[in-house]
Amino acid sequence: MSDGIVIGIDTGGTFTDVMILDRRTGVMRTAKTPTTPHDPSEGFARAAEEGLTVLEGHAADVSRVLHGTTVATNLILEGKGPRAAMIVSAGFRSMLEIGRQDIPRDGSLFEWVKPKRPVPPRLIWEVPGRIDHLGREIEPLDEDNVRVAARAIAAETITAIAVVLIHCYANAAHEQRVREIVLQEHPAALVSLSSDVLPVFREYERAMTTVLNVYVMPAISAYVGQLEQRLTDQGIAAPLLLMKSSGGVTSARTVRRTPVETVLSGPAAGVVGANFIGQAAGFGDLIGIDIGGTSADISLIHNGQPGTTTAGKIADWPVGRPMIDITTIGAGGGSIARVTPDGALTVGPRSAGAVPGPACYGKGGTEPTVTDAHLVLGHLPPYLLDGSLRLDVEAARGAVARRVAEPLGMTIEEAARGILSIVDHNMMGAIRVVSVERGHDPRDFVLVPFGGAGPLHGGSLARLMGIGTILIPPAPGVLSALGLLVSNLKAEFTRTSLQRAGAVDLSRLGTVFAALNAEAVRWLDQEAVPAAARRVIWHASLRYQHQGFELVVPWDGSAVTEASVAGTIAAFHRLHQQLYTFAQEDTPVEIVTVRVDAEGAFAPPGMPVPPAGGQPDNAITGEILIASGNGPLRARVYDRARLGVGDFVSGPAVLTQLDATTLLLPGQTAEVHELGSLIVREAS
Repeated sequence: MSDGIVIGIDTGGTFTDVMILDRRTGVMRTAKTPTTPHDPSEGFARAAEEGLTVLEGHAADVSRVLHGTTVATNLILEGKGPRAAMIVSAGFRSMLEIGRQDIPRDGSLFEWVKPKRPVPPRLIWEVPGRIDHLGREIEPLDEDNVRVAARAIAAETITAIAVVLIHCYANAAHEQRVREIVLQEHPAALVSLSSDVLPVFREYERAMTTVLNVYVMPAISAYVGQLEQRLTDQGIAAPLLLMKSSGGVTSARTVRRTPVETVLSGPAAGVVGANFIGQAAGFGDLIGIDIGGTSADISLIHNGQPGTTTAGKIADWPVGRPMIDITTIGAGGGSIARVTPDGALTVGPRSAGAVPGPACYGKGGTEPTVTDAHLVLGHLPPYLLDGSLRLDVEAARGAVARRVAEPLGMTIEEAARGILSIVDHNMMGAIRVVSVERGHDPRDFVLVPFGGAGPLHGGSLARLMGIGTILIPPAPGVLSALGLLVSNLKAEFTRTSLQRAGAVDLSRLGTVFAALNAEAVRWLDQEAVPAAARRVIWHASLRYQHQGFELVVPWDGSAVTEASVAGTIAAFHRLHQQLYTFAQEDTPVEIVTVRVDAEGAFAPPGMPVPPAGGQPDNAITGEILIASGNGPLRARVYDRARLGVGDFVSGPAVLTQLDATTLLLPGQTAEVHELGSLIVREAS
C-alpha cells in the first residue's frame, strides 16, 4: 500500500493503454501502444516501458502495477481453452446439457439451437455420495468410485477438472476429499471446486461457472506468469494486481485460483474510471459507454455506485460471480458495415480489429468501418494519435463507395450517415437495457462516452436518448487505465443459506455471516491492508416466496438480529418497487444467499488541474468541412490540450487529443470543468 509510481495498463483489441502516476509528485502521464494479439504480454511490457519513458521514471520506484485484461474473455468467446472434465454427484451427468429451459431474449423460438456445452456428457463422471441443503451428510462419498473417475480422466490426458457436487455450498467436505483423491491419482491435474468458485445454490449456474474457471485456468496462470517475468526483466519488483469483473483489483495469487473473476476485467476498469471522473465533476448518476475498436460496453452508475449483478453472462454461459452490470454489443470504431444479400445495411459485430484495421489506416483493410464513415463525413481530421497515425481519406471513401453506397444506390455521404445511424441506434438499444429495463429514466443521468471512439458518438447518442448533459473525461481514450489507478483491492465471499419466510434461523444465519466475515478478514490480512484502509460490507439476496429470482440488497447493519432482518427485508421491498413498479409487502420474503465484501482502499490520486482559460481561440488548429444532410458545415478544429478551465466551445467543432477525438454537433456547447473534463450541453 506504499506510495511511489503506480502503472495502470489496459489491454484492448486495438491498443494497449497505459496511465502512469508518480504519487510522490502528482505527475500523471498517458500513452498508447499497439496491442500484440499473438502475445498480449509483449504489448503489456511495451506499455510499461513506454509509461516509464513518458514519466521519466525509474523501474525501481514502481510500487504497484495494475492490469485489465481480456485474455479470459477471449478464451471463452473463441472456445480456445483446453479439454475439460467434470466430476458430479450421481444422477447429475446431464446437468450442463439440460441447463435452463428458456431461449435467449434475442433468439427465435423456431431457429434457436442450444449451443454446444464446453464439457460433453462423455467427459462427465458421476460419483455416489450426498450432502443435504443444511450441510448434513446423508450418503458417504464413494472414494473408490472417485479413484476410478480420476484414472479415467488421466487416461483421456485431460488436466482441467471441475468438481461440482450437490449442496457443497453448505458443506465442502466431499468436494475437498475429491480433490485430494484426484491429485493422488492424477498429479498433473488442475482441479477447480465449485465450493471455492461459487458456493451458492442452482446447480447449472454453479457448474458452468466452475467449468469456465478451470477452462481458462491454464492460460491465465501462464499469462500471469509471463507478466510477472516481463516485469522482473524490466527491473520492476512491485506487486502485480489484476482487475476483477466486480470492479476491484486483486493479487495474481487470487487470479490463479479463480481466473473466472477476470472475465470482464477491462470493461470493469472503465466503469470505475467513469465513476471517479463523474464524482470529481459533481455527478453521481451516470451512464457510461466505452466505445473501442471492436465493441461498446454500456453501464449505469446510480448515486455513485455502479450496478452489479450475479446473473451475468459471457457468450452463452452464465457466470454467477459478482460483476459490474455491463451490456456489451459488437459496435466499435472497427465494426464493419456490409450490405446483406437481401439489400439490408448492417454494422458489426464483425470488426476489422487491429490488423488490418479500418481501410483508412492503410494497413491492408478494404472493408468500410465506423471509423471510415466518420472520416468520410469530416468528423475526424486526417490523422490520429497527435499526428503519428495518418488517415487515408480516399481509401475510406473508396471502401464506403464499393461496399455500401454503390450496392444501395446512395451517395458516399448518405452511406456513411447510414452506417453511423445504425450503429448509434444499436447502442441506444443497449443503453435502454441498463437504464429503462433496470427501472431508471436515462434522461435523469449524465452520459459519459469514453474509449477511443466514445466522444465521436456522445452528442448523437445523447440526442437520441433525450439526455441533457454529456461528460467527456480529460483522457477518454485511456479511461480504463485511469480506472485501474483509482481502483481498490476487493474480494467477495458468498454462500447460500436459505431462510424460509417467517422461519429465519438467526443462529444459523449469524454463523454463516461470521464465517464469511472471518474469510474476508483473513484475505485482508494476506493482502497486508492496514486497518484504516479496510472496509467490510454485508449483503443478502432475497425473494418473495415462490419467486424464481432474487434481488441483492445491503444487509442492515453488521449483526444478525430480528431488527436487521426486518430492515433488510424493507430494503428488498423498496428495490422491488423501483425495478418492477410494485412491492408485495404482504407476501412472505425468503433470504437466500449472503455475501461479505472486503475492500482495501488506496488513497485516490489527485487529478492534474488545467490552466485557467480565457482565450479558447488560441486552441484552434484549423478548420474542417463536415458533411451534413443540409449541406457542408465549416467546423473549427481545436487542440483540446490548449483549452483552459472555463473555456467554451460551440458546435460544430472537432476537438483533438492523443487518445480520442470529440465531435460537437451544431447546437451543442462544451465547457472545460476545473478538473479538465468537458461538460457538453445543448445550447439554450
